[in-house]
Amino acid sequence: MEAIKDLWLFMKERKKYWLSPIIIALLIVGILIVFGGSSAVAPFIYSLF
Repeated sequence: MEAIKDLWLFMKERKKYWLSPIIIALLIVGILIVFGGSSAVAPFIYSLF
């Protein structure tokens, strides 16, 4: 959680708000990979990539 907090403070301080959609997209892809690897929906998620 500390890394996310530091990243948010960096974006806020340097006015780099354009980074937030990139970070959100990377988090969503990461969550899909983690949960898709160990569930019954894995074949459907892998077909997306």
